[in-house]
Amino acid sequence: MQPICRFPTKALLLTSFLSALAVTPSFAQGNSAPAGHCAPAAGVNFVCGVENPEDIVPVPGTNWLIAGGMKPGGGVKLIDTVNKTAKPLFTGAQSELRPDKTAFPHCSAAPDPKTFSTHGIYLRKTGRDQYNLYTVSHSPFEAIHVFRVEMHENTPSLAWLGCEPTPPGYIGNGVAAYSDGTILVTVSDRPGTIKAQELAGILTGNVLTWSPGDAGFRVLPGAIMSGNNGLEISPDERDFYVGGFGSRTISVFSRTDPVQPRRTVAAPGFMPDNLRWSGDRLIAAGPMYDEPACGGTRLGVVTSPTLTACHRGYMVAELDPISMTWKVLDYSEPNPEMNGVASGVIVGKTLWIGSNTSDGLAYRPLPVPPAE
Repeated sequence: MQPICRFPTKALLLTSFLSALAVTPSFAQGNSAPAGHCAPAAGVNFVCGVENPEDIVPVPGTNWLIAGGMKPGGGVKLIDTVNKTAKPLFTGAQSELRPDKTAFPHCSAAPDPKTFSTHGIYLRKTGRDQYNLYTVSHSPFEAIHVFRVEMHENTPSLAWLGCEPTPPGYIGNGVAAYSDGTILVTVSDRPGTIKAQELAGILTGNVLTWSPGDAGFRVLPGAIMSGNNGLEISPDERDFYVGGFGSRTISVFSRTDPVQPRRTVAAPGFMPDNLRWSGDRLIAAGPMYDEPACGGTRLGVVTSPTLTACHRGYMVAELDPISMTWKVLDYSEPNPEMNGVASGVIVGKTLWIGSNTSDGLAYRPLPVPPAE
């Protein structure tokens, strides 16, 4: 099925909107701050000590963010968005271990904080002042780890509950969970496929599903895209949204009949990585597809390790999942302090931006769009 790409003129006027955003700091070639890891650059500041924050989630109704860390020892961090500080949320202390062998009988051990890394993460409310945090982890084995997050005097604490391994060869990317405990996981390149095929638009990805009591994850029929990546669930839990990194699209699937997408839209010039609700706003973020500073399109440089690792510009945009129209929130040329931009969330009037390579979590004032 070919993607249905709809770009209403009023919603996208991309050229004029980006021109208007050009007066904001994000377009600056640099600033007066000294260079160096985690130094302010290209109009954004950083909360340092948050290693490779590929995915970030807001704790609803608070000033806290939880960030993953896509490197050994990156783990999960708690971000104070007011004071711009960070600290480890999981240290492996005995008080943080509450293994539930009944719910997660296939999990051999809690992650080692020294090597624990997280890819996609997801937060699901389970009760008053209580949430479950789901993390995609690749080491020492592929699994979704589940933690209990509890609020005490308005400060989150975390405890590990268990994990569910993914099938051999299926490397998780994004994760989401329904209120009944069912977990969804995206896989960008299923066994037997490669990144070059994904970027060429070949259908390489899957969505895995697991429900409490299941013997393990299984491949969900349908929901097959070019590089399944970002993942979110509709507020009424009837639909789920999947980003196709290779196809540069977002698709809406029915939970009960996901064989074909209900709606699909192309992203305006960028490769959508993670999807995240910020209140009632669905935010996507990712690198620019065609980056002159990096030799052209991502597909065009796929065989060059140097150009593949080149810092590309990025975009953060809000998607209306009903009308399938976009509102660009931020656009930037290549930033020397971060590459692989993957996440964007809004807290108050601040835009927070996660990258899978940076030494800190980026933030900047939420750009004000031009008057219509």
